[in-house]
Amino acid sequence: MSGHSKWATIKHKKGIADAKRGQKFTKLIKEITVAAKSGADPEGNARLRTAILKAKAENMPKDNIDRAIKKGSGELGNATFYELTYEGYAPGGVAIIIDTLTDNKNRTAADVRSTLTKLGGSLGATGCVSYMFQTKGVITYDGEKYTEDQILEAALENGAEDVSSEDGVIEVTTSPADFAQVLEAMQAAGFEQDSADISRVADQMVKLDNEKANKVMNIVNRLEDLDDVQQVSTNLELPDDFQEEE
Repeated sequence: MSGHSKWATIKHKKGIADAKRGQKFTKLIKEITVAAKSGADPEGNARLRTAILKAKAENMPKDNIDRAIKKGSGELGNATFYELTYEGYAPGGVAIIIDTLTDNKNRTAADVRSTLTKLGGSLGATGCVSYMFQTKGVITYDGEKYTEDQILEAALENGAEDVSSEDGVIEVTTSPADFAQVLEAMQAAGFEQDSADISRVADQMVKLDNEKANKVMNIVNRLEDLDDVQQVSTNLELPDDFQEEE
């Protein structure tokens, strides 16, 4: 199971996700805006369709989505964003990838570098850790609402690659190309997801003790708080007895 999605589910259950919903909306609006530059029709623009689905999964109002599409397509003026990816290491030798969307490359580079290094991490060269990850669609469900067998049958019927379950979280993985199709089919079948995203999933995980895991997750949280950061991926496997330090 992806350490990222497991952590996302912990945050969701604790209500942290609700407190950061405004920030999440801002990041999703950027994603829709950039995707819409290649065409405002989601039927002919797979990236836009996926971005809209992710926004809907977070209950973003339709008006916000429509405005972002118009902004990206030039109907509401031009918005220029650059997609930059940073790679490096967190404490304990954990690999970390930071995906960003920014209108100011220098600001983003400085913010990412200082956040990472101040908390015991380091930036590396392009390609230093990305080979350890695959890009996958990741959809999670609450194991208290659904059984793994229910999700497994519906997901595999509709093109998912795999289904796994751990600590009350059922995780469906898909190829990036099939993400939208599987998510829509699962919603149509009546399954309500906890989270849905295109994520970087590590081929091999690194397991640390509670103290070191908290240091890594502190870096992840601080990076995610940066306005320009869209997604943070690591190969950290949270320990079974993981307790977040307040």
